[in-house]
Amino acid sequence: MPRLVTSAVVDAGRVEEILAPRTGIVDERLAEDGSYEATYGPVEAYRREVDVTALADGTSEVTQTVEYRLTIPFFGWLFAWPYRNVLGRLGTPPRHPWWAPPDPLDARAAIALATLAALTAVAVYPGVLLTQTIEFAREEMGFAPSSQSLALAVVRGDVLIALVVVWLADRRGRRQMTLTALVGGCTFTALGALSPNLAVLTGTQFVARGLLTACGVLVGIMAAEEMPSGSRAYAVSILAVSGALGAAVALAAFPLADLDVRGWRVLFAMAVFGIPLALRIGRTLPESRRFRAPHREVSMSGHGRRFWLLAASAFLFAIFVGPSAHYQNVFLRRELEFSAARISLFTVVTNVWGGIGIVAGGQLADVRGRRFVAAIAITGGVGATVLMFFSSGWTVWAWSTVAAIVGAATVPALGVYGPELFPTSLRGRANGIISGVGRLGSVLGLLVLAKVVDRTTQLAPIMALLALGPALVVVLVLTLYPETAHRELEELNPEDDLRRQ
Repeated sequence: MPRLVTSAVVDAGRVEEILAPRTGIVDERLAEDGSYEATYGPVEAYRREVDVTALADGTSEVTQTVEYRLTIPFFGWLFAWPYRNVLGRLGTPPRHPWWAPPDPLDARAAIALATLAALTAVAVYPGVLLTQTIEFAREEMGFAPSSQSLALAVVRGDVLIALVVVWLADRRGRRQMTLTALVGGCTFTALGALSPNLAVLTGTQFVARGLLTACGVLVGIMAAEEMPSGSRAYAVSILAVSGALGAAVALAAFPLADLDVRGWRVLFAMAVFGIPLALRIGRTLPESRRFRAPHREVSMSGHGRRFWLLAASAFLFAIFVGPSAHYQNVFLRRELEFSAARISLFTVVTNVWGGIGIVAGGQLADVRGRRFVAAIAITGGVGATVLMFFSSGWTVWAWSTVAAIVGAATVPALGVYGPELFPTSLRGRANGIISGVGRLGSVLGLLVLAKVVDRTTQLAPIMALLALGPALVVVLVLTLYPETAHRELEELNPEDDLRRQ
């Protein structure tokens, strides 16, 4: 447990400030023994003592001792120094350091967010494998590029499985179904390593990705249901950054695909390690506090406008995002002749900077509002991605980096709307269906590509055409989306506020 001792000689005004109970990332109150204890914050066993010795010149020597334990499992090491630096200061620390949530978290919310972030990291690894390796599976199995596109389109139907899982989560609880979906997704991904042909690989991925999609939806919902009103976008950004860790593991292992024509199978088999990890991490996951709280059972009736707004946006956005993500490796390998190792290096070098956009986007979306941040992020991210497909040489690396930084802000700014705009009993179903509509957008984009990919050597023109979908999303965001920052979920969804009933 950290023990921070700070001494200084200060004037009378500073003594008064230091002796006042602190607020910010940790709120304090004066205890009976004269020390200070925490009333709110991501800490336990917190204690601050202040000794003041008056000096002859009218100043005072102050010695402050702070002892605490962070309630941040799995990622506590990452936040240890920032919290140490703030809590060890004399006087009132800054209320909102750049790395901290805009609204401070209590111990329960910190535990929930850190656990959900760890589960996200585990879930993303199997979730990205098909996109990263299908070109290598094609080289082993010998199926046509058009069959590849059709398989990717079929896998997008995985949302049918996801809908069942999130529907059960609205009734049986978020925690149980999240962990079940993650374990199942890792299991079926590992079974994909044994696939004798494209049909079996598609079938195992259909189930695996359906379960992993449900896991992703439920993780986002649980985070929104646990966070204070001013930190929901921040939570989405933390989940996105942790997901990048899972993707980084896949990228680090990606060169194994170059070792043998069957090397891609090793990557799928490695998903089995996610099963014990999920079970271990899941022990610290609490059930969502809003799910446990009394709430009304409601139907979709009366929520149609919000549903169709988000569904249309998901469809239009996915028309571009799905094909661009799936075909980036195809573009790099087929048009630019990148090896697996070089693709891995390219993806790491250009996408690692996306963390900047995610963190900045989450902070800005919570502090300044969602709509403007989302519009800028979509425009910049999609535009830079299109330019990447038109490029060669060093400009490919440059535009991919710009797309990663700017486009990443879309994740917290736009992704937070789904959990925010529906009541508790409808949140899982609504977001599952919206995710399914987004899958249809991806399918449409992939089918368009499937029609032309065998007849053209360049993907850039078709990517530019598909970018019209996100352009329409920008219009919807700026004209029809509500601003939800700093509003409690019960304010946005009066059905959940039983005091009003």
